[in-house]
Amino acid sequence: MGSLKDELLKGIWHAFTALDLDHSGKVSKSQLKVLSHNLCTVLKVPHDPVALEEHFRDDDEGPVSNQGYMPYLNKFILEKVQDNFDKIEFNRMCWTLCVKKNLTKNPLFITEEDAFKIWVIFNFLSEDKYPLIIVPEEIEYLLKKLTEAMGVSWQQEQFENYKINFDDSKDGLSVWELIELVGNGQFSKGMDRQTVSMAINEVFNELILDVLKQSLPDKDGKKCLFLIKCFDKTFEISASDKKKKQEWIQAIHSTIHLLKLGSPPPHKEARQRRKELRKKLLAEQEELERQMKELQVANENKQRELEAVRKKLEEAASRAAEEEKKRLQTQVELQARFSTELEREKLIRQQMEEQVAQKSSELEQYLQRVRELEDMYLKLQEALEDERQARQDEETVRKLQARLLEEESAKRAELEKWHLEQQQAIQTTEAEKQELENQRVIKEQALQEALGQLQQLELERKQALEQYEGVKKKLEMAAKTTKSWKDKVAHHEGLIRLIEPGSKNPHLITNWGPAAFTQAELEEREKSWKEKKITE
Repeated sequence: MGSLKDELLKGIWHAFTALDLDHSGKVSKSQLKVLSHNLCTVLKVPHDPVALEEHFRDDDEGPVSNQGYMPYLNKFILEKVQDNFDKIEFNRMCWTLCVKKNLTKNPLFITEEDAFKIWVIFNFLSEDKYPLIIVPEEIEYLLKKLTEAMGVSWQQEQFENYKINFDDSKDGLSVWELIELVGNGQFSKGMDRQTVSMAINEVFNELILDVLKQSLPDKDGKKCLFLIKCFDKTFEISASDKKKKQEWIQAIHSTIHLLKLGSPPPHKEARQRRKELRKKLLAEQEELERQMKELQVANENKQRELEAVRKKLEEAASRAAEEEKKRLQTQVELQARFSTELEREKLIRQQMEEQVAQKSSELEQYLQRVRELEDMYLKLQEALEDERQARQDEETVRKLQARLLEEESAKRAELEKWHLEQQQAIQTTEAEKQELENQRVIKEQALQEALGQLQQLELERKQALEQYEGVKKKLEMAAKTTKSWKDKVAHHEGLIRLIEPGSKNPHLITNWGPAAFTQAELEEREKSWKEKKITE
C-alpha cells in the first residue's frame, strides 16, 4: 500500500500544483472539494463531503494550505484506496487538471496522447521527493528504451553532449521539460511521427501496463508458428520472423517465471535498483564531501597552527640570539677575570719565591697547590665550555644558567671583596687585633652564608636542569663537572687563604703575611685534601 500511495501522490501533486495559481502552496476550499470529489470517483472511494467541511471548519474563508489538506487526503481518501480502480483513468483525471496550464505552447513532434503517456512514465521514473524531477540516469534509461523501440541504435555521444549543456543548477528535469525534450525530436531525428508514437506506446505498455510483448496486427499467411498450451485451450501464435518468435517465447517464459516467484515486473525491479544505486552513490558523495570539508577545516587549523608555530620560532630565535649575545659577553668577562686572577697568582708566586727562599719545602708545596689550582681553573674553564655547549641545546636552560652564573659571579666578587678586606685587616696594628678578630669572625660567618647561598644556587640549577629530559644527561654531566672543580677550587682557596696566626707554635709565611696555622695543621689539611681527592 505504501508504494501505491506514493504513486498516487505524484499524480495528485501535479493536480494540486496546477490549482495553486499564485504558487503560494495554498488552494481554495472550493477547488479542494472538486479535487477530492474527482479523486474519490476515479479511485472508487466513498465520498464524504461533510468530512472535508469538518476538517477545515475553522478556516471557512480564504485559501487552505496543502499542509492542511494532506491529513485529510491521507485519512479519508488514500487510506481507503483498494487496488480495484483504473490507473489510466486516475492518471488522465490528474493530467486533465494540469495539462492546459503547463504544457508548452511550442509545436511538438508528438500528439497530446503521447505527451500524456510521457507524463505517466515520468511519474513512474521520477524521484520520490518534491518538486518531482527525473534525474539524468533515468532520462538516459527512457531515451534508450524509446530508441530501441524505434529500431535504431542508441547514440551515447549525443546524450553525453546533451548532459554537458545540462543546467548545473538543477538536479533533473520536470515533467514538462521531459515532454518537450521527447517532443522536439532531438533524439528521434529521421523517424516519422507514427514510429515515435508506436515507440512511446510500447514503452508505456511495458513500464506502466506491465506488458512485456504485444500481438502484431493480423496478416495473411502464417509463419514462425509456436503454441501456448493452457488448461482449457491451446493458442497458436505466428510471429513475423524467427527473431520475433524467439523474443515472444523468451517473454512468455519470463512472465511465467515471475508469476511463479510472485515477483514484480523486471522494469520495476530495475527502477528500484537504479534508485537504490543512486541513493548509495549520493550517500557516498555526501560522505566524501563531509570528509573533504573536515579535511579542509583540519588543514586550515593546521595551517593556522603552523603559522603560530612559525611566529613562535621566529620570536624564540630572536630571543636566543639576544641570549647568546649576552652569554658570549658574560663568557668574555669570565675569561678576562680568570686571566687576571691567574696573572695575579703568578705575581704572588714570584714574590713568595723572593721572600721565603729559605723555606723551599713550604714553597714547593705552595707552588704545587698553585699549579693544581691553575689546572683546576683550566678544567673549570673547560667544564664551563661544556656547560655552554649543553645550554645551546635548550633556550630556557641557557637563560636560567646565565642568570645563575651572573649571581655566582656576584657572590664570587663579594667573596673576593671580603677576602681583600680580611687581608687589609690583618695588616693593621697589634692594638686592633682583638677588634679585627671579632670582625673576622663576623665576616667568616658571612662567608659561610655566602657559600651556603652558592650551594643553594647550585641546587636550583640542578632542579632547573632536571626539567628538561632531552638534555638531562649532558647538562647533569656538565653541572657535576663544574661543581666538582668549583669544590676543588674552593678547597684549595681555603688552603691558601690567610688566617690569623696561632698563639705559640711557629708561624708559616704566605703571600699575604703570617699564616693562621702551624706546619702540623698544614700537613693535617693536606692529608685530608689528598684523601678527599682520592675518593673523588
